[in-house]
Amino acid sequence: MNWNSRTQLLVGEEGVKKLASSHVLVVGLGGVGAYAAEQLARAGIGKLTIVDSDTVNETNKNRQLLALDSTLSRPKVEVMAERIRDINPDAEVVALNQYLKDQSIIDLMEQPFDFIVDAIDTLAPKVFLLYYAVQNKQKIVSCMGAGGKFDPTKIEIADISKSWNCRLAFYIRKRLHRLGIREGITVVFSPEKVAESAVSIEEQTDNKIATVGTISYMPAIFGCFCASHVIQRILNS
Repeated sequence: MNWNSRTQLLVGEEGVKKLASSHVLVVGLGGVGAYAAEQLARAGIGKLTIVDSDTVNETNKNRQLLALDSTLSRPKVEVMAERIRDINPDAEVVALNQYLKDQSIIDLMEQPFDFIVDAIDTLAPKVFLLYYAVQNKQKIVSCMGAGGKFDPTKIEIADISKSWNCRLAFYIRKRLHRLGIREGITVVFSPEKVAESAVSIEEQTDNKIATVGTISYMPAIFGCFCASHVIQRILNS
């Protein structure tokens, strides 16, 4: 019996072939992206391009799939590529250990992907990726803010124009409006209110306004929502 025989039982032989012949890009392998990439691999996606410039950090352990004592300080793309190949040795994995911005995003968007998962957690490159995905007519699903959220039943999948009560989505919509984009991007978001006590304003960086508390399961569920959208769209294409 093949490792993906139960997938075939659900989606049929033709569905398995569609998934195996698909190429999906996952940008960002943190709390959301790594779970999305793994679900795509376990569904039998034949080719995955994964992108991240970060290494596994001690503070990732409360929520990130790749974060273990044994993987600390290792590049996330390296750990993720090993996991994918361990799940499906026949999968083709392109692992890019780089921080995407500016021209590198433009170059990447010129490649043909069957779908893109945007799991970037910094605003500028996230907006840039979304903009060029739209410009190149790439199918994309983008994860909004999972931080500060507790209730998984409130997670929604909708067009970005329909997202609400999510601070990250608000800033992304605002920037995309300036670029002439108001709709046409699918997002995973939660309108659940973030408690003020869950936000630390002391630790600021160039890309993040603040550090937001996160519970173990929420980024994972956001990632699964992203993967489910990609898989269903590929199967229905």
